[in-house]
Amino acid sequence: MRNDMNRRDLLKLAGMGVAVFVSGTALSAGEVRRKETESFYFVQLSDTHWGFNGPNINPDSQGTLKKAVAAVNALDKQPEFVVFTGDLTQTTDDRKVRRDRMAEFRDIVSQLKVRTVRFMPGEHDASLDRGEAYQEFFGDLHYTFDHKGIHFVVLDNVSDPTASVGEQQLHWLQADLKAIKNDSRIVVLTHRPLFDLAPDWDWATRDGAAVIDALMPHRNVTVLYGHIHQEHHHMTGHIAHHAAKSTMWALPEPGSVPKKAQIPWNPAEPYKGLGFRNVEAEVARATYKIEEFPVGKAQ
Repeated sequence: MRNDMNRRDLLKLAGMGVAVFVSGTALSAGEVRRKETESFYFVQLSDTHWGFNGPNINPDSQGTLKKAVAAVNALDKQPEFVVFTGDLTQTTDDRKVRRDRMAEFRDIVSQLKVRTVRFMPGEHDASLDRGEAYQEFFGDLHYTFDHKGIHFVVLDNVSDPTASVGEQQLHWLQADLKAIKNDSRIVVLTHRPLFDLAPDWDWATRDGAAVIDALMPHRNVTVLYGHIHQEHHHMTGHIAHHAAKSTMWALPEPGSVPKKAQIPWNPAEPYKGLGFRNVEAEVARATYKIEEFPVGKAQ
């Protein structure tokens, strides 16, 4: 068997009834199909803002990311992978400090026990240099990967300072979607919301509607994002959008106050509003169960 056989080649062989070998074990066509659709779960963390310093907002700013890593490591069953949906570090104009923060973040999350960790940038990581430093540490700004029957699409809506995906990336997305079936299970991972949640607060993507239009022909699409530092759920047609909490500070509900501002730390309720989530993927039914976990003490 060729060493460079890709997923489509494998499925084609399986459809022909040919046994395939995975890690030295023979799998029948039926076993391959079952493995392609078996359930699994992964962890989403977002908006860690490593390098932030504001005692009134988070007096434990040097500790919450480490607490989140420890909490994930302590889960009874380890996730199949962990994904960070942007704003890994706090923005800075200093190029050296930017890279120092990314190196420190990388070293901290390297303590995760899970074998696979995936990243994407937030505007704090990428908007000032169009992702130059981010790519040195974490690789591509946008990419895809497949896991047990789900096609994951990682979109970059932050490296362009106008908060756009851009024509080039949009064409890349359209070409990628054209190559998969309309009933395929798709999860889009991005930083900013793709819909106009609160444009005045920078809670939108300038050309997000074009991205949604490209996704609409596909019947099983879910979007997981960050940026707004709170749990939030929204539907655009049949596409579900779910925002994640931050591990650094909480933000108010969209439009609930005249001006967006960080919610101050409350000593009576430490770590309130901070957390991460498990996403359990029921692949065969194309459903996703989201379970929220606190960063520190019970909220």
